[in-house]
Amino acid sequence: MFQFFTESGQIRDGHAYITGSDVNHIRNVLRLKAGDRLQVIQEDDPHLYLCRILQTEGDTVQCAVEEVLPQETELPVKVILIQALPKGDKMEWILQKCVELGVQEVIPVATKNAVVKLDPKKAANKVGRWNEIAKAAAKQAKRGMIPLVHPVASFAEAISMMQNMDQALIAYEHADMNRMDETRKILTSIREGQTVGIFIGPEGGFTPEEVELAMQSGIRPVTLGRRILRTETAGMTILSWLVYVLEK
Repeated sequence: MFQFFTESGQIRDGHAYITGSDVNHIRNVLRLKAGDRLQVIQEDDPHLYLCRILQTEGDTVQCAVEEVLPQETELPVKVILIQALPKGDKMEWILQKCVELGVQEVIPVATKNAVVKLDPKKAANKVGRWNEIAKAAAKQAKRGMIPLVHPVASFAEAISMMQNMDQALIAYEHADMNRMDETRKILTSIREGQTVGIFIGPEGGFTPEEVELAMQSGIRPVTLGRRILRTETAGMTILSWLVYVLEK
């Protein structure tokens, strides 16, 4: 069953109203019609609405709510991925996979070794596209919310953002490979309701100075194993571990 998101207030009086670009997608791409069923998630609403389409004409798809269920697809913790800018279109792939795995926010970061250098206009355009990709991935994965992709931050800004998180981690390829036990302890110490920040470096890795600043700021280094992972693999790996440890 296809899933769509609505803004707050668009589910009322036993009906759900879908507007915007999803109308064209429902009508002309999926070719759904009156009588077909779909599910709807409303912004800031902990419920899943199972609906039947009443009409698809005009600029609104109107549905009748047939059943209301609790949302059960979100991780019990809030995971924020702090991702150094990768080359090419790798960020799109990272977003797709990490949204599927449960990330709630992504902060793109310009680090010293990042190959990509974005001027403000290009960065704004990229962030707009990345948020559309996050929304599409959330629909596909039947998430209970649409993850947010923040504007591109500097390394110092990202470190500052991580100060308010319950657990702040940095994946570092030169971390002591014998720290896997410590990494395991950190992950299993995470508790329901906490906010977890995970900092992933670029293709060239973090500089020693960046890692030192992160550690001085209370961000703990973790190892992802004895192999060197690509930047597009690293975030997905640690998120997979969190899913295994935290989901019941």
